Amino acid sequence: MASIQKRGKKFAVVYTYEDAEGVKRQKWETLTTKKEAQARKAQIENEINKGVFIAPNELCVRDFLKEFVEIYGAKRWGLSAYSSNVSLIENYINPIIGNTNIQDINRRAVDGFVMKLQKTPPIETPYRHARTEYVTACTIEKIVKLLHCAFRQAVRWDMIPKNPFEDVLLPKHKKKQREIWTADIIRKALDSCTDGKLYVAINLAFACSLRLGEITGLTWDCVHITDKDIANDDAHLMVEKELARINQQSIDALGNSDILFVFPRLVGGKSTTRLVLKKPKTESSIRRVWIPKTLALILRDWKEKQDKLKEFMGEDFIDYNLVLAQETGRPCEDRVLGNQFERLKKSAGLPDVVFHSLRHSSTTYKLKLNHGNIKATQGDTGHAQADMVTDLYAHILDEDRKVNAQRFEAAFYANPDMRKVEREIVEQAKPQPQTAAVDLQQLFAQLQQNPEVLGQLAAMLKAV
Repeated sequence: MASIQKRGKKFAVVYTYEDAEGVKRQKWETLTTKKEAQARKAQIENEINKGVFIAPNELCVRDFLKEFVEIYGAKRWGLSAYSSNVSLIENYINPIIGNTNIQDINRRAVDGFVMKLQKTPPIETPYRHARTEYVTACTIEKIVKLLHCAFRQAVRWDMIPKNPFEDVLLPKHKKKQREIWTADIIRKALDSCTDGKLYVAINLAFACSLRLGEITGLTWDCVHITDKDIANDDAHLMVEKELARINQQSIDALGNSDILFVFPRLVGGKSTTRLVLKKPKTESSIRRVWIPKTLALILRDWKEKQDKLKEFMGEDFIDYNLVLAQETGRPCEDRVLGNQFERLKKSAGLPDVVFHSLRHSSTTYKLKLNHGNIKATQGDTGHAQADMVTDLYAHILDEDRKVNAQRFEAAFYANPDMRKVEREIVEQAKPQPQTAAVDLQQLFAQLQQNPEVLGQLAAMLKAV
């Protein structure tokens, strides 16, 4: 089935196979030594006999990933995931290994690819500027995860025998604990905030544990703050959508099934992305969140101001019913609030955190208020799994563990019997006075063993 032919100083394994169209072809695989050629010949014949032989192909990584996205990604990914994964492929995968034959990607090639990524500058976009010199370890992990999924499908489609992205040696990534603001700092931020939209956004993030996209995508029909709602402690809002900027390519590939509304482009705009209101990424993100009375009143006051602005602007205000809107009614994108948040931090001298940290602050504060009720907190945050809350916020319990020690002291060691034991331990720990002439303990032991001497000593002491 296979033969070995000497080619100069090297050896070639020659065999025939049928391609995907059933046409018989001949393949020459050149190896350095005869021993390597013999091993490869045995491997080929063994795989053919077992019916697991994978025929050579000329498919490059670029073409394979295009097929993978069309067949797999279009069915399994949402709009955001599709847009993100296609960007990773176009920006970081195809430029480095896109022209490599898929069957030439082995573990050694994968390690070289990861090393190359570590020296690759990150791609900048009009909406996102690079903050690091090279691609971060976190982004590399996402790229490898994507390729692991893709090459798993290649194995399933009988294109390659095994997945070279198993057990990849990723660069060391020390996960930094996200810094958050305390309740006192958030009060200071609100006191210093002069922008109405940002003031409302900070309150929604902290009191309601909302993501930024959920805040910017919130519409008034989902906000229930009537007099009756407030009087009955039933003021709440419904999280049913989020604002997102999606690549037009993703919309064309996946359709509009997850899109609730597409905002019209600005006059003269040539962007390849579209601003949309879309369904949240998971079912658990669709939720009801009850809000404090004070926040309900803040929202009512904000609605009155917005109505006055609409009346003043007249036809120049396009009403999309958004809680947070710009002066013309257009959506207030994440980057707009992000820039305002940066200015607030600098002007008020506040610790440097990202806006998303307010959501973490909210979760921290609620866990403390409800004494660690994970399920109740998860209902507000919209996390898909409860362990996501415990994993992300377990660090906040450290300071409460100090209180555990104090409570243990008061509840257990305050017992009088335990106090007695404690005093005995302390006394035994003290250095004992020593006398060179007489060992009192030894003398007392001897007197106990000799009652007659003890009686004589007692009589002498009475006489004195």
